Amino acid sequence: MHTNEAVAAILADITGSDEVRENTEIDLFEEGLLDSLGAVQLLVELEGQLGIQFPVSEFERTEWATPAKIMAKVAALETI
Repeated sequence: MHTNEAVAAILADITGSDEVRENTEIDLFEEGLLDSLGAVQLLVELEGQLGIQFPVSEFERTEWATPAKIMAKVAALETI
């Protein structure tokens, strides 16, 4: 599975919404699809499924607000 597809699948599972697959610019926090607990769950799932370490101390809500931003962040961390 491609990384973006994996991220979309994880987001759909956590948010309970397939809209995150269709609209990668949706603001997850503004739409109430993701909260702080969901964000932690997202980081744990991304680490577990993709093997990428996400320092919680570096988590900036604005950088993780949309599926597209999350996919970009994951891609950037994969290259490190």
